[in-house]
Amino acid sequence: MTNFVRNPIPIPVKKQTFPVTGMSCAACASSVESILSHTPGVQEAAVNFASQSVLISYDDATPETDLQQALQAVGYDLIIEIENAQELQSAEKQRAYDDIKKRTLASAVLTLPIFIFGMFFMEWVPGKWISFVLSIPVLFYFGKSFFIGAYKQAKQGYANMDTLVALSTGVAFVFSVFNLVYPEFWHARGIHPHVYFEAATVIITFISFGKLLEERAKSQTGTAIKKLMGLQAKTVRWISPEGEKDWPIEQVQMGFEISVRPGERIPVDGAVLQGESYVDESTMTGEPMPVLKKTGDTVLAGTLNQKGQFVLRAEKVGAQTLLSQIIKTVQEAQGSKAPVQKLVDKIARIFVPVVVGISLLTFVLWWTLAPENGFSLALVNAISVLVIACPCALGLATPTALMVGIGKGAENQILIRDAVSLEKAMDLEVILLDKTGTITEGKPKVNHWEFEASDEELAVFYAMEQKSEHPLAHAVLTHLNGVPSDFKVVDFQSVTGKGVSGVYGGTAFWIGNRALMQEAQVVISPEREMQAEAWERGGQTVVFFASGETVKGVAGIADPIKEGSAEAIAQLQKAGLEVRMLTGDNARTAESVAALVGIKSVYGGMLPGDKAAHVRMLKAEGKSVGMVGDGINDSEALALADVSIAMGRGSDIAMDVSHITLMGSDLRSVPKALALSRNTIRGIKQNLFWAFIYNVLGIPIAAGVLYPFNGFTLDPMIAGAAMAFSSVSVVLNSLRIKL
Repeated sequence: MTNFVRNPIPIPVKKQTFPVTGMSCAACASSVESILSHTPGVQEAAVNFASQSVLISYDDATPETDLQQALQAVGYDLIIEIENAQELQSAEKQRAYDDIKKRTLASAVLTLPIFIFGMFFMEWVPGKWISFVLSIPVLFYFGKSFFIGAYKQAKQGYANMDTLVALSTGVAFVFSVFNLVYPEFWHARGIHPHVYFEAATVIITFISFGKLLEERAKSQTGTAIKKLMGLQAKTVRWISPEGEKDWPIEQVQMGFEISVRPGERIPVDGAVLQGESYVDESTMTGEPMPVLKKTGDTVLAGTLNQKGQFVLRAEKVGAQTLLSQIIKTVQEAQGSKAPVQKLVDKIARIFVPVVVGISLLTFVLWWTLAPENGFSLALVNAISVLVIACPCALGLATPTALMVGIGKGAENQILIRDAVSLEKAMDLEVILLDKTGTITEGKPKVNHWEFEASDEELAVFYAMEQKSEHPLAHAVLTHLNGVPSDFKVVDFQSVTGKGVSGVYGGTAFWIGNRALMQEAQVVISPEREMQAEAWERGGQTVVFFASGETVKGVAGIADPIKEGSAEAIAQLQKAGLEVRMLTGDNARTAESVAALVGIKSVYGGMLPGDKAAHVRMLKAEGKSVGMVGDGINDSEALALADVSIAMGRGSDIAMDVSHITLMGSDLRSVPKALALSRNTIRGIKQNLFWAFIYNVLGIPIAAGVLYPFNGFTLDPMIAGAAMAFSSVSVVLNSLRIKL
């Protein structure tokens, strides 16, 4: 008896970015990530603390409400209304910003007299009682979020920044109340009791002020997404059966006919049905000159209509539009994690418990070893350790730099798929460039035309080229405009990298390069050969047309070099990269083009498989390889490269296959993308240095390591200020990437 094992039906997986509310530090981000990762149905969760969002991969059958409830149980929340999630998060951020602004100002007003009494009238008993009364609202009303957050975290066995703040200020307050109400306890032991209301309230105020500055600075890191979302139309002018009417963009369906007036943003991707106008596509492609759009031409959502008016038919709506894809790509890229972030996440998970342990050890050592006022010194130093060690800066170090870097790229029509691609791009050693459409315009034109074919043979030639999808075929069709095209060619075949063949009237016809002629055993006369070689040395591609075994004609086709290609290649070489050109064109033409743009390593006559093999060879030599191509013909080589960069004008295919997509066609965007990679990764490393140096130096100083040498101890108030400004400095350093 045979046992059959039935493969389980795979459950569809959804990948969605959700805004998160309630996170205050790196430990919070780790908690959210851990909670969601262990929620049934979730395969992966990646939190971006800077953007206050999480990218979740989860089973299609898992309700979003389950994810939301899992976070609500520990004091966070998930915005699951996808349609207007960004608007809801923006509103929530603004509400939170206004709230923290009010709480900070109120805390500062009440803290000022407490600070004055504590620093200058510390022995005045009425001042202590006034400080006690004023500190209650500061801690337990304006600072209540710290205590509520710490309690919810503790219930689930987690700890975060709220834990550190609540512990430090709570202990200082309780100890001060005890000393105020029952000073005899210490007097009986020969110790003069102090109160620390000023320390507790100043910590709350400084941390609130730091969060205020941090939120304000962080809002600037998300400007790219805001700009992209600002290109989306809110309503359209739908030509319904009842006439024109304004219609919400969310309710537009494919096939709708939409009127676009002068000066309006095009609301959806579609095709022009009536009218014509120039359209500014610079937001999508970076090309500064408006493009004339006529009947049948494609228009893109987010681009700007100029002076004309036209009607379009909606072909892609909602999340299907290119603009929506770009926004989603940028959001997911900003939410992705660089490899270095994995180490930071591990540190963040254990950081708070370790700090609490160091604080307890500090307290025990001071109380045990201090000759006098041991308990007071122990308490002050333990509190300072808790306050200065807050891991906010650690959580902001990587995501803020990524958000700014990837956003800056999007503003310059450079779409970066994820943080891993960004990090790899800075280490590239070799850049491989395709020729057609990358170095050249990709719009070849016939420069020379010498044919001895009959009208019937030319018609066959035209019919065969109509079936071909190669750019050179389009150039030939343009040149032969007006030749009859209703001939029925049979047995049509496309020979990759060589040309096409077909049969008409029992005769075989061939169109292609020299290799195809040799394969078909077509004899090329010495005169034709010399002529072809001369054209090739001039940078032209030679196309032969043969009937049977006889060459009937030859065409010289040139593809103009793009403006800026030579400049871009010079910039790449100046940056220390080895630049090579790989092309399916013949060696002579390839060398001619390479000489014009300054490339020394040229490989012509390469089929798609040859390009892929070249990538494999370089990687086997241990080199980091970047491949720049059109995202379609070079797909195998692009897939094998360490970093693939697709040139194009926003094609869906290019976005699918590449690590980096250049929405425009300017090769100068490649060195820009690599420079952006270097600057962003450098910014991350600088941020991590500052985040770690605050803690590495701050914790020992707060613990009192300098006291035996110069009698210095760190006041908790100063520790609070240092902690607050450490986060702000990290965010401001990230914003420098914009420059």
